[in-house]
Amino acid sequence: MSKPKIYIDGQEGTTGLQIYDRLAKREDIQLLRIDEARRKDTEERRKLLNEADLAFLCLPDAAAVEAAALVENPETRIIDASTAHRTTPGWVYGFPELGADQRSAIRTAKRVANPGCYATGFIALIAPLVRRGLLAPDAPLVCHALSGYTGGGKKMIAVYEAQEREPELVSPRHYAVQLSHKHIPEMAAVCGLTRRPIFTPIICDFPQGMVVTVPLYFDMLDGAQSLESLRALYNDFYAGSRYVTVRPPEAPACGFIGSNNLENTNDLQIFVCGNEEQVMLAARLDNLGKGASGAAVQNMNIMLGFDEETGLTFS
Repeated sequence: MSKPKIYIDGQEGTTGLQIYDRLAKREDIQLLRIDEARRKDTEERRKLLNEADLAFLCLPDAAAVEAAALVENPETRIIDASTAHRTTPGWVYGFPELGADQRSAIRTAKRVANPGCYATGFIALIAPLVRRGLLAPDAPLVCHALSGYTGGGKKMIAVYEAQEREPELVSPRHYAVQLSHKHIPEMAAVCGLTRRPIFTPIICDFPQGMVVTVPLYFDMLDGAQSLESLRALYNDFYAGSRYVTVRPPEAPACGFIGSNNLENTNDLQIFVCGNEEQVMLAARLDNLGKGASGAAVQNMNIMLGFDEETGLTFS
């Protein structure tokens, strides 16, 4: 059997470069490369997109929509890493840990929308509660999250890594203060929420990693009476998952949840903390791993019938 042909449209961006790094060492696929001088040539891109068995779109939203429209070959499958198609009918949401049906849908899909990094953490925490009937779809939810600066792309990376940079970059900074971050639609849609969560992201002075937190009162949860019962729910929901795990009751032993502990992994860890009245749910992941390129490669593996972990031992 011939090796599947893979094309990355937008390889120069942060996610595209990371996907390429994950795939370049593999011998079970054939990477199609565009000539550097022609990487913005629409017809050359069209040719490679339609030659590919699977194409990654690592582009701004509008460009991703245009690229998807260039695909005329019915056998070409697409994984879109942009926000453009995450709530679009006909596109499968690329979070296989949401259940056997989700993994099966990804396996047979022609079009997969790779999740957003913040959305991945939020959905990992909230979708199980809604799906198991513990949390009402119209619950008033607040989500706080902080991330390394690589999530802002090449321009943001250049700002933070400049030799002479603004002194205020040392301090964590809130952004999307109009409460309209682009990940909110998928956070609500995939979790089945009828009320948009209030989402307050923070960018920090480290490259990779993030923690997404959702605080709740126990009286918001129908049937969950303790931290232990919540951990049991998550352990059951994610049973058999390689990449999503629930931290034990003693975690974090030091009293702190570090944000970059999972750098260069495809792992996502869930913490259930709090007291008898309140709970803080937290998801820790690498914004460039399970939050971007790692998830994309995982989805590719599922779609092409490879072992799900192939190429996901990051160095």
